[in-house]
Amino acid sequence: MTESADYVISACRENDVKFIRLWFTDIVGALKSFAITVEELEKALEEGMGFDGSSIEGFARIDESDMVARPDPATFQLVPWRPRESGVARMFCDIHHPDGTAFEGDPRQVLKRQLKRAADLGYTFYVSPEMEYFYFKDSGGRVPLDRGGYFDQISDAGSDLRRETVLTLEAMGIEVEYSHHEVAQSQHEIALRYTDALTMADAAMTYRLVVKEIATTNGVYATFMPKPMADQNGSGMHVHQSLFKGERNAFFDVSDEYHLSAIARGYIAGLLHNARALTLVTNQWVNSYKRLLPGFEAPVYLSWARRNRSDLIRIPEYKPGKETHTRIEYRSPDPACNPYLAFAVMLAAGLDGIENERQLPPPVEGNVFELRAEERASRGIATLPGSLIEAIEVAEQSPFLRSALGDHVFESLIANKRIEWDRYRRHITDFELAEYLPIL
Repeated sequence: MTESADYVISACRENDVKFIRLWFTDIVGALKSFAITVEELEKALEEGMGFDGSSIEGFARIDESDMVARPDPATFQLVPWRPRESGVARMFCDIHHPDGTAFEGDPRQVLKRQLKRAADLGYTFYVSPEMEYFYFKDSGGRVPLDRGGYFDQISDAGSDLRRETVLTLEAMGIEVEYSHHEVAQSQHEIALRYTDALTMADAAMTYRLVVKEIATTNGVYATFMPKPMADQNGSGMHVHQSLFKGERNAFFDVSDEYHLSAIARGYIAGLLHNARALTLVTNQWVNSYKRLLPGFEAPVYLSWARRNRSDLIRIPEYKPGKETHTRIEYRSPDPACNPYLAFAVMLAAGLDGIENERQLPPPVEGNVFELRAEERASRGIATLPGSLIEAIEVAEQSPFLRSALGDHVFESLIANKRIEWDRYRRHITDFELAEYLPIL
């Protein structure tokens, strides 16, 4: 029994924990869990707990369904919204085959593989996602709680909900940097403090659950749907990211105009080069592409700049003496993605740019949306996929994405998304009925 496992067992005794929920995700980022009693905890920590993986999206086929969930003791936390008497704790799990080998379809393992690749090059990957979401009065409609806007205080009907959410996150060991009302009506954001990508992926999954739990407890509904209202901004997940070598930020160079090192420039070039392929992972739903439209503060064009928020990649302003804060902000992902896979493919794209010494094009400091199509073409500014089917077709032809995800996840994700697209094509929307039925 390891020291961390001993700590978990001791913490359960001290806090009267009766149930431990074992958490993991399927390929589309849906949180899955099952509970064990504290009496089974020692066995779970030593051997893992077996389960049937055949019904988990993107996991095994029926003829190879046996899986083992091995809890990670470092992720042990009490669940604050459950009763303290005979309480509940949670741990994230890595999924293995019964023979002990890592399951290639486990999103957490996909991220770990890319993190090891970075570590072999001497890097630690740090991220901080800005995950936006909406509060509605219930799940059956889209009635907002307020008509407030960016940073509004007086019109902010969700401030108490955010406060309770922040306190719950911090009780679970997740540090919060700030929270506020976002641009759209009843839209909100809670920013998590920068940390390593694996810890952050676990935190992002916890964040989504806590936001929804606190909302439900207070009689409202929270959603991370990318674009729930046609006339309002959608919800993004802008991902701030950087590579460190020990205590040194590998992205910083004092002599560069943008204070970006050659490593940072290669990383950005890799993201731009592979952006179209990785969009299926960062924006995986049919609805994701309703957000990626001009005019709603979401990026469409493959460009980068320092001050311009219309670009796909923004370089936050450097502050003297804050070298460790040098980072890039990748702006296209939405908060309904699988954070393990999203962080993995962004890191893989950046490392591809570094290892292959890809050249970074000039920045685009003007509003990209205002450039004429001919001007964008002359400057080599391509676009993100405009629909789920386009993203699927781009991804299918990408050796980079297959390598980053591994064959199992790559093929399972493509198959899942084709099914979603086929279902969407068969659906007759309210728009079509209102627009065409009276006249055709």
